[in-house]
Amino acid sequence: MSASPNRRLRVGIDVGGTNTDAVVLDENDRVVATAKRPTSPDVTEGLRAALDAVLAELDDPAEVTRVMLGTTHATNAILERRALGRVAVLRLGAPATTSVPPLSDWPADLRDAVSAGATIVRGGHFVDGRPIAPLDVDAIKRFLAETTADAVAVAGVFSPGSSDQENQVAEIIRGELGDVAVSLSHEIGSLGLLERENAAVLNAALYGVAREVTTALGTALDARGLKVETFFAQNDGTLMAVDYATRYPVLTIGSGPANSLRGAAYLSGVEDAIVADVGGTSTDLGVLVGGFPRESAAAVEIGGVTTNFRMPDILSIALGGGTIVGQEPRSVGYRIAREALAFGGSTPTMTDAAVAGGRGAVGTHDVPEHWRDRLAQALRAADEMVADAVDRVALGKADRPLIAVGGGAFLLPERIPGAGEVIRPRHAEVANAVGAAIALASGRLETIVPAPNSGRDRAVLIEKAKEEAAARAVAAGADPASVQIVELSEIPLSYLQEPAVRLQVKAAGPLAR
Repeated sequence: MSASPNRRLRVGIDVGGTNTDAVVLDENDRVVATAKRPTSPDVTEGLRAALDAVLAELDDPAEVTRVMLGTTHATNAILERRALGRVAVLRLGAPATTSVPPLSDWPADLRDAVSAGATIVRGGHFVDGRPIAPLDVDAIKRFLAETTADAVAVAGVFSPGSSDQENQVAEIIRGELGDVAVSLSHEIGSLGLLERENAAVLNAALYGVAREVTTALGTALDARGLKVETFFAQNDGTLMAVDYATRYPVLTIGSGPANSLRGAAYLSGVEDAIVADVGGTSTDLGVLVGGFPRESAAAVEIGGVTTNFRMPDILSIALGGGTIVGQEPRSVGYRIAREALAFGGSTPTMTDAAVAGGRGAVGTHDVPEHWRDRLAQALRAADEMVADAVDRVALGKADRPLIAVGGGAFLLPERIPGAGEVIRPRHAEVANAVGAAIALASGRLETIVPAPNSGRDRAVLIEKAKEEAAARAVAAGADPASVQIVELSEIPLSYLQEPAVRLQVKAAGPLAR
């Protein structure tokens, strides 16, 4: 590959359960290098191997100016109960919320790993912003004096509508404990108290993991002589700067599926479609709306904990290239190149079924004849599973095109009931890494404003919400001159003395130059 003067390249990396993918894009968003390497047990080695592989294809790696990473580190830490910080939980909601203590619905092992104590003090707001009770500053200070924690999570009743008390508590914490990490629920989740509190606690528990990941990425880049800007992919298919990711690591949990959907939209040129990302262990199905992932309207469970921060609406099924035929849903994962029949191994996998069925030509060996009937039966069952999943994510809207991406996309048949055309774009095997590389930076705000015709200063409050969402996008790395409001929705709230709506604002823009 010949170098061009002043070329600005960027690298997208996505860490999956089976493979870590990397891609290099030029300033015109053209793919100039790709790589796929097995994800290592500690994740980090697979990341380094994929990075080395794409850099080796460049004449001058110094042309790389930015690296974007989508990672499973946070998800793995929660699922494995590993490397999590100890969190003190402060809820502002007495006397109204004392019947359900913080973390009461958490799995016992996760609660034991994370909790450094919890308390509920006077405070919180009504939905219209009026305080339920003044803050009990003395109670807060007593709790902090008795607690040893790596971080503190603060959650107040209706704090997305009025964040003053949470911000005040953050100042008290820093005054009492110094430079301790603080996670404020209004910056992470939406209105529901318990789910938002859970999200804030998980976020606080992940601060150490975030530092570990950013340090590992920085060390890998330094060792390769790369002086670049780094960004992390987040759950809605957009990016955030490293400092922002360090503050909000919980927002990286759904980045993998979101990257795949964004990459699928870019590679295919289709912005409204179903996307099936077939990996080594599972197939993730989601829906593109205007080129972005459709977000889940329901609470999302992470490691047994119910949360309400933004996540893509993803349906995962236990079907991947490494799925072991007859032992579903087990997968050989990153060992597929050693264990699958098509690679000379002795384990029948769905990759072998697809090869035997004429859907792909991978591997180094022919699939033994005596396996073929059993593999054909497994392929038919897989097709039925995919058709059922498509029907579930389509929500009654038939004949959307389906974009097939991921390293195992060849498993999918040419026609799928409930979907229109099956599109297989070039570079589909690294769509997730492409999605990370092309992503915008974004910021989001959820609050409560008066309903139309309520006679209050509604327009001023909406404009203020737009400005705050735009400021959050800039903090995440967006160019201030190019930020736009890309989503503005209102949901009426019932049973209130004065009519009000739940306002959701999203701002996004290209990365600052």
